[in-house]
Amino acid sequence: MHMKTRSLFLMLMLTATITRAQDPTDALRYSWLTPGGTARSQAIGSATTALGGDLSALFTNPAGLGFYKTGEIVITPGYSLNSAKSGYLGTEQKDSKNNMNYGTMGMVFAGGGSRNGAWKNFSFGLGVNRLANFNGSTYLKGYNNKSSYSEKYLEELISNNVTDPNTAASGYPYGSSLAFNTYLVDTVQGPGGSISGYRSLATPQTGVNQEERIKTSGGIADYSLGFAGNLHDKFYVGASLGVTLLKYNRDKLYTETDATKNLNNFNYFTSGETLKTEGSGINLRLGMIYKPVDNLRLGLSFQTPTLYQLKDVYTAKVTTDLEGYAGSGVLTQSSLDLTGNEPGNFTYSYTAPLKASFGVSYAFNEVEDVTKQRGFITADVEYVDYKGSRFHSSDGTGSSYFDHLNTTIREQYKGAVNFRAGGELKFNTIMVRGGFGYYTNPYASSTDQGSRMNISGGLGYRNKGLFVDLTYAHLITKDNYYPYRLTDNVFYPAAIKDVRGNIVLSVGFKF
Repeated sequence: MHMKTRSLFLMLMLTATITRAQDPTDALRYSWLTPGGTARSQAIGSATTALGGDLSALFTNPAGLGFYKTGEIVITPGYSLNSAKSGYLGTEQKDSKNNMNYGTMGMVFAGGGSRNGAWKNFSFGLGVNRLANFNGSTYLKGYNNKSSYSEKYLEELISNNVTDPNTAASGYPYGSSLAFNTYLVDTVQGPGGSISGYRSLATPQTGVNQEERIKTSGGIADYSLGFAGNLHDKFYVGASLGVTLLKYNRDKLYTETDATKNLNNFNYFTSGETLKTEGSGINLRLGMIYKPVDNLRLGLSFQTPTLYQLKDVYTAKVTTDLEGYAGSGVLTQSSLDLTGNEPGNFTYSYTAPLKASFGVSYAFNEVEDVTKQRGFITADVEYVDYKGSRFHSSDGTGSSYFDHLNTTIREQYKGAVNFRAGGELKFNTIMVRGGFGYYTNPYASSTDQGSRMNISGGLGYRNKGLFVDLTYAHLITKDNYYPYRLTDNVFYPAAIKDVRGNIVLSVGFKF
């Protein structure tokens, strides 16, 4: 980690209160997204900016709704096969979790134009799309003889100049107070019984085994209304309003044990936390598609930043076994013990970054009679301003904390360019499709690397107003995860490889 970013994390620690848990990883989690869509859309890598004629256009480029000449209704159930591999301090682990999900569902109504007029038709669409699937399970394990998770509790007390034991015992109920009350962190006595500092009873100097299990669930659903018009069958314009519902649940359990098994006042400790985040957001999409010739389509779309209102509810717990230190056995304390049995909660706003896309599609044998069309190829280039994410207090408090947090986001992330491409071959009523997507590194630092790659393929059937599409999409995400961060000692990332196989089925009817 660069020194500048390190100092920003220190400022976050100094200005954080006991009721604020947001950090830069939250900003990336809610903005580093793949488009989803119908089975047809996902089969071609979700490269739909210039394509049109698919309900997924409602969530990517609403101008694509202008290609509809008839109404349509579609549903898209799916099933995800999720696995995560971790590499931490030279040790590899694997975990998995499968679940049902859904893609784009909704309907389009078309008509209202004039065959002999400039505007050939107008279309109105409404639907829901799953933007993010947070269901997953990750397990990591490694041996560390340089640092301990418990040092973050020390740094919290030291950086806040805590010299009163009563403050140490009750002032930080979601952090160091839990470690202090279970003796994982204890005082260092100075002259006359005064407190000259704090120390951890964990033993990284002789080696500790570290492990963590993380289980997550939830997702982001986008409910959108869109409108598009078709001018001379050449120029298509559209807009859609999106309302997003966000739900994220996370259970973490970190364990650190003495690697020597000697009697040294430390056997193990665990640190657990639960987090539930819920809220809603709103955004606007504007788009256009132009056909300079019948076979070629050029598309452009823009999505405003999504404005969220969110609420966090969380708890924390520490358990220790210090081999009889201070006469204690196994001790456990929860944040609920210090807060009148009430979980911590905080309401705040979050602004997800803007997106802009440019697309090109080329159709083979582009004619009005769809039975004579032979397929297409399509490609998108998308820009996402990840560093533009922002957090703000809903009640005006904690402005210094959020200022430092937003500065850290600007330093840690950058704008990135993503690529998507795909195609379809049509054999009368049967279609064969394939696609690819690559989402580039969102991190500004060369020490952190992340990427997403999507490979997909599928089949489709269309006949007499009925269509059925089946797709398999294989998404590989590579990212770094830090079990803990320190300002005065080394800490290490875990390399995470998350693999999601998504089986998607779309069934639809023309009317």
